[in-house]
Amino acid sequence: MLSSVVAGLFSARVLQKLCFPYFWTDVLFLLNVIVYGVKLELSKLTSSVFTVLDRFVQQAERIPDKPFVIYEGRTHTYRDVERRSNRLAHVFLHRVRLKKGDCVAVLMSNEPDFLCVWFGLAKVGCSVAFLNTNIKSKSLLHCFNCCGAKTLIVGSELVDCLDGILTTLLEDNIQVWAMKSHSEHTQVHTLLDKIDAASDQPVPAALRAATSLKTPTLYIFTSGTTGLPKAAVITHLQSLKASAGFWAFGGTKDDVVYIPLPLYHSAASLIGIGGTIELGATCVLKKKFSASMFWADCRKHDVTIFQYIGELCRYLCNQPKTELDKVHKVRMGVGNGLRQDVYGSTEGNLCLMNHTGKTGSVGRSNYFYKLLFKYDLVKYDMEKDEPVKDQHGFCQRVKRGETGLLLSKVSATTPFFGYAGSKQLTEKKLMRNVFVKGDAYFNTGDLMSEDHEGFIYFKDRVGDTFRWKGENVATTEVTEILGLVDFIQEVNVYGVEIPRHEGRAGMAAMIIRAGLTFDGKKLFEHVTRDLPAYARPLFVRIQEVMEMTSTFKQQKFQLVQSGFNPSTISDPLYVLDYQQKSYIPLTDCIYQSILAGECKL
Repeated sequence: MLSSVVAGLFSARVLQKLCFPYFWTDVLFLLNVIVYGVKLELSKLTSSVFTVLDRFVQQAERIPDKPFVIYEGRTHTYRDVERRSNRLAHVFLHRVRLKKGDCVAVLMSNEPDFLCVWFGLAKVGCSVAFLNTNIKSKSLLHCFNCCGAKTLIVGSELVDCLDGILTTLLEDNIQVWAMKSHSEHTQVHTLLDKIDAASDQPVPAALRAATSLKTPTLYIFTSGTTGLPKAAVITHLQSLKASAGFWAFGGTKDDVVYIPLPLYHSAASLIGIGGTIELGATCVLKKKFSASMFWADCRKHDVTIFQYIGELCRYLCNQPKTELDKVHKVRMGVGNGLRQDVYGSTEGNLCLMNHTGKTGSVGRSNYFYKLLFKYDLVKYDMEKDEPVKDQHGFCQRVKRGETGLLLSKVSATTPFFGYAGSKQLTEKKLMRNVFVKGDAYFNTGDLMSEDHEGFIYFKDRVGDTFRWKGENVATTEVTEILGLVDFIQEVNVYGVEIPRHEGRAGMAAMIIRAGLTFDGKKLFEHVTRDLPAYARPLFVRIQEVMEMTSTFKQQKFQLVQSGFNPSTISDPLYVLDYQQKSYIPLTDCIYQSILAGECKL
């Protein structure tokens, strides 16, 4: 009898391994997701919401002396950050005169005070808008209009970035406070000289209390199809979900998290810092990523988890190999952009996680996952740049193995909170009447495929955005900026693939105005002044006629396919050259050196 039972169990195990190899991995992962989801649902039944900030305050009381942030050789404990953020909260209340419900913009580089400012503002009940430190004057001013911020907190080394727009900010009644002890500008107020005199005791907890998970707590700016940055609304619900990321992957309080990504990105702030707080772990915060120092830092601080974007990993792989490369305690990397491991967007309502570790996959789906998160892959016409519809006007699902546009259903359990300041921007990211009249789906703008085992793979971006150096580039914004150059009559911006590089490099096809000539130096001066480095077109293609689609949109598909090879393109081609401070002719020699990885892009 016993031998029969053992034989039966053994046979069942073998059958499971052969037919359902990922069964237990899927079950354990889904149990984690369900447990955390139930916890969030139960919190809706209480009168107040337990937020990420509440979790931080709790951890500061529970483990006050544990290192929270290690930065440039100095350790900041949970108590240190709690007390300094309390001091800042008092300054914000009594000197800056902020009140619960205000929105405050933060323009700071990676440093512990970024966290102290963020937490201090949250403690007085303010929502916080993280500004990308790369964005230029016009885009920066636009950000204030999006989120309605009337106060700006700026890092000491970034005050000079306000040159040219400070007068406009002040005219718009936006008060500017710098993390400095003194200011050369009489209308830029200082914070550091006021912190020491402030109390380190907590401000009333009622100020930070939230009554709904759907209350906005952050605004994180993302480039999109509309051109200028869009303020993605981040609610307490999204923050809490993101903070559970490391935990869902098996993270513990003993982990040390390495964060080399900018804190104004959701990956570093929501997943990195939020995840560290949720676990009660320690993070190593870097001002900037350094490929040469990465493994040395990991060894020095016993790092076990690191965050990445695709470019970061490519830089690491390009470093000279050493015998110490495998001497470390790193066991997990979490991030976007490597075309594997984790997929998600700042504002989206869907996250795919590669919990099985399948190389190349961004996640895995199954019957139970689809019950919780309803998504579909639909047919997409790349030439027309639009979904394929049937005779009834509805989208068509792709077959297993085929590439399709990823859509995620909007529902009560998977809401889409959209963008601040414009219902029109929010509506543009939604597709309605997709499969039946009245339904609504979030359009990710990403092409994916799903294999017969349920593994999902990222294929490409569609529409008017592409990724380069870990940033989203909005082609319409770049087009608008280039259109201001006097010799350009019409311009079409798109992204082209370069071997051994993640994402796509910017390229601009343009028509020159009659009677004028292309001026590479003038164009260089224009793009370096008005566009962040990642958004500047690396290549320029001069055309006589701009091709259009049947729906009278600029044709990008053929341009993308033809790339930037001077031996196969008869149009004049130019390449961005920082040494000569100009766009210079793209010769076959330069082209080959780019392919060989000899040119720094």
